[in-house]
Amino acid sequence: MTASSAPPFGARDVLRLPAFRRLWLAQAISDVGDGLTLLTLMLLVNELTGSTLALAAVSIALAIPPLTIGLVAGTYADRFDRRRIMIVSDLLRAVVVLGFMAVGSADLVPLLVGLAFVQASIGTFFTPARGALLPRVVPAEGLLAANSITQATRVIAGVVGTGLAGLIVGVAGVTWPAFVVDAVTFLGSAVIVMGVPAAIGRPGAAAHTASSVGGAVVEGLRVVAGSRVLWTTLLALAISMFGLGAVNVLFLPLIVSVLAVNPAWLGAVELAQSASMILSAGLVAVLAARLRPTTIITVGILGAGVLVGLTGAATSIWHVIALLFGIGWFVTPLQASIVTIMQTNVPDAARGRVMSTMQASMSGASVASMALAGAFGDLLGIREVFFVAAAIVIGGGIASALLYRGADRGAASASPELATA
Repeated sequence: MTASSAPPFGARDVLRLPAFRRLWLAQAISDVGDGLTLLTLMLLVNELTGSTLALAAVSIALAIPPLTIGLVAGTYADRFDRRRIMIVSDLLRAVVVLGFMAVGSADLVPLLVGLAFVQASIGTFFTPARGALLPRVVPAEGLLAANSITQATRVIAGVVGTGLAGLIVGVAGVTWPAFVVDAVTFLGSAVIVMGVPAAIGRPGAAAHTASSVGGAVVEGLRVVAGSRVLWTTLLALAISMFGLGAVNVLFLPLIVSVLAVNPAWLGAVELAQSASMILSAGLVAVLAARLRPTTIITVGILGAGVLVGLTGAATSIWHVIALLFGIGWFVTPLQASIVTIMQTNVPDAARGRVMSTMQASMSGASVASMALAGAFGDLLGIREVFFVAAAIVIGGGIASALLYRGADRGAASASPELATA
């Protein structure tokens, strides 16, 4: 499933590429800011309202853009300079997060929800632009390692951002300094991206003929429909996320209500999964030398599904910690392989749209699952929903194993060779 028969790159090989180092560092700084803002927003809303409904409204405002605007954002990543899109996105978000400081009372929370929606909407342009740009910076044999580094760094950055939010708000006693720091992270990311050579940012010769944005989106969907590798990947992801969305909603009730464990243990559980996700990044080069990305995806989905089912049967917090540590070993190689397939099997001129389609399908399946989780948790029981979710995820893995067979192995990226820049 790769465009080259050359030996796969390791992490050190990829980090020797100057342009990749800049994109990686910019993404890391931006992710720290995202983690910082998310927790700070929740702390601010909780302080002003004490309402779970208000907290849910913020969460929904952040979740809707990838599902709606995100699908269109990829079109612009295929038409305009991707480097400039990333820079403008960072600069605009730096301004928007400062607007959060204007919210100082409960009656202004609707303004905060609106600003959260705007910030998330702008961010949907950054992600496909960066994903489409990466294959012009890193050769095909290095993409799996590059995406693995990115996924592991995202986990670390999220933890750092969350920790900073708690520290800043805890010490200062107010939230506005955290938003200032977040604005600085976006500015820093923009400055770093400015150092990427301008020629890399321009997309390849346009493969689409549609003059409207809607027509361009349809053409992107046709690219997916025309590749068995791509639509199988999206289908397997959608099925899996339809199961995992419910798990994300019911995980806290499983710990607190079913196992009767103090919520303070959630930090240890998150740390266990984060640690294994970071450690597993070191395995990607080994896996890439022996397995196709499609195989890694199938094994990753099946492994995660089995462990989710075992988590539903856990009888102590130590079982949960061990199982989440196990799940983390599958997650990073899985995520890296998914993005690599999207990058290596899509022409450069359509890559942004396909990346956005992937994000939209995952978000849509996850949101649908989360919407059903509460009702079925009450109807069936929390453990039982975990078992059903595990079966759905395993079904996604089985579907991928069956449908990847006979898929075109010659599909490759049509991006120009700019990886040495």
